[in-house]
Amino acid sequence: MTLLPKSMKARRRLMIFLIAAPILMAGVALALFAMKDQVVYFYTPAQAYEAKAELHRTMRLGGLVKAGSVVKRAGGEVTFVVRDQKAEMTVRFKGDLPDLFREGQGVVCEGQRVSADVFEAKTVLAKHDETYMPKEVVKAIKEQGEWRPESAAKPDSKPFGEAK
Repeated sequence: MTLLPKSMKARRRLMIFLIAAPILMAGVALALFAMKDQVVYFYTPAQAYEAKAELHRTMRLGGLVKAGSVVKRAGGEVTFVVRDQKAEMTVRFKGDLPDLFREGQGVVCEGQRVSADVFEAKTVLAKHDETYMPKEVVKAIKEQGEWRPESAAKPDSKPFGEAK
């Protein structure tokens, strides 16, 4: 008894598959290996402590800005505390903060942990709350007939990016 199919056409397909499959797997493995240094992990403060996130490795830290923790220093440096329900981490940032940045607001900071509880951010992104919806999106949903005002937020009165 042989493992090869009886028909020549089926044998040809099997041989093509047996040659192509390892080449395809090698290509995927090489692509994943090449991208491993480009991956940026996202952590909350508690997850960063639990996972023992590496020092001096680029990552993203997200959470809420703790009330009363924002301190602006000379030279444009700002320190604040990002917290989740279980832990908090001090963030240092030098530069201009986004317009939506404020205490109690969600933020995502990209940078590196420089010590056990200090994160040095290169970028700070302020997040809208979960009820934010631009006017253009509300309009598009209404045009599609999918608008449910009882479960939707009020549209923003200003264009995206402008201060209220």
